[in-house]
Amino acid sequence: MRCGEELVYGDRGVAGEVYLTNTANNYQIRAVPFRHTEIATVETFMEMLRIRTERLDLIPATIEILKSDREDRRTLAHLLDAAVPASWPPPLLDDEMLGEFIRIASGASDPHFTSWYWVLDDPAQGERVLIGSGGIASSPTAAGTVLIGYSVLEEFQGRGYATEAVRRLIPAIFSLPGIRQIMATTYPDLAASIRVLEKNGFVHAGATGAGEGIEEGTVAYVLEKPDAPV
Repeated sequence: MRCGEELVYGDRGVAGEVYLTNTANNYQIRAVPFRHTEIATVETFMEMLRIRTERLDLIPATIEILKSDREDRRTLAHLLDAAVPASWPPPLLDDEMLGEFIRIASGASDPHFTSWYWVLDDPAQGERVLIGSGGIASSPTAAGTVLIGYSVLEEFQGRGYATEAVRRLIPAIFSLPGIRQIMATTYPDLAASIRVLEKNGFVHAGATGAGEGIEEGTVAYVLEKPDAPV
């Protein structure tokens, strides 16, 4: 299936979901809420996951976007319709991490894995420019929990972009079926990262335990779904 082709997704009720996987053509969408059986284009599904904030355009990553990030920045700029700074990528989004993202997306092993590229789209700042990324993955130890992570280029830090992006990602994440909690981990000395979480309602949940697939020495912050049962 290629962009522009029609595809049909079925109705599974008001709280239904759709799982589309087409790795041959570098496209995947998972866990997209919908209400009625209908016909839509691939672009429609992309728009359902795309999030726009006051200053940012959060673009869901296809496998093509992830691969171009690792192999061809010119193609990445074209796919995002944005300039890619020479300082790209941001901290933590290295080749190893991109390779892991591509592996997960290609194998559809995690139904909640979603990554967004953060494009600054503020007329006051001039051209569209890629400034960061963020995404979610299922917790390996807690059902109904996803882990959220994000990273912003150093020259764009301290301007509230991460707070703005996470604020808009939260309702989108909680709209996914079965998600009751979002967890983030960070190092206790990263005050800016902790401020982003606290401004968005996350609360400190203590040090992370060993053997959870999380980096040693980090602390956890969690946000419960407002209507989740206690």
